[in-house]
Amino acid sequence: MALSKEQVKNIEEVLKVSLRNKFQNYKPEADSKPFQTRLLGKDRLALYAFIHSLNTNFGTTVFEPVAKTLAQTRFSNVEIQKKAPKAISSESQKIIQDIMDSLISGSALPNKTEEINKIKKVAKLGIIKNVKLTKIDIYFESKDKIYLIDLKAAKPNFGEFKGFKRTLLEWTATQYLEKSAGKEVVTLIAIPYNPYEPEPYNRWTMRGMLDLKNELKVADEFWDFLGGKNTYKDLLDCFERVGIELRDEIDTYFKRFNKK
Repeated sequence: MALSKEQVKNIEEVLKVSLRNKFQNYKPEADSKPFQTRLLGKDRLALYAFIHSLNTNFGTTVFEPVAKTLAQTRFSNVEIQKKAPKAISSESQKIIQDIMDSLISGSALPNKTEEINKIKKVAKLGIIKNVKLTKIDIYFESKDKIYLIDLKAAKPNFGEFKGFKRTLLEWTATQYLEKSAGKEVVTLIAIPYNPYEPEPYNRWTMRGMLDLKNELKVADEFWDFLGGKNTYKDLLDCFERVGIELRDEIDTYFKRFNKK
């Protein structure tokens, strides 16, 4: 077992609090669905709408707090939804645009090491400009590295990955401008589960835009990276136990919709 009893307790508490908060604050849409209601029942329609709403912000309400709980045992300065630095050099912006143009045109393949080296050389050159970048979903540090993780949905499309790639490059540039010396900056895209299981994750849509070995972690790669080997399996067990424990509470909540 990768997770300690204390971690399991903390993670399960995060899940319970998140779900109960959702129950308290959830307000179903008022639109009428007379055919669906008569066919399926109000409680089932309410459950479907609730699940859709939960999935929309599952990352911020569940995955990010759980990731923070895991990372705190192995890393330092762990934060979620951290504001990115606000300054970038004009030379970094030029290099980033060159990298993006090369990847989009297919004239170059993604190479994380080369891209970082190019950015590091110019991170403090040129005019310093103010920028407003995407918040860092999960931030933490090790002895010699700074990690900035962008947590994404399970099935992003190729067009979205162009934006993801630019975000990673801009985070890198702003961090190297802000930090005067020391730690290596590591930026990653994390996808919390594999929707294609038991088949391997379909990575072909990202090939040509991301350095798959160095910029992407999916399912067990991500969770085991945060918490150690077998964390992903232990985490699924936590979710299952909480679901069983709260099953009667969940059923009671949705039965009330049939009374309206």
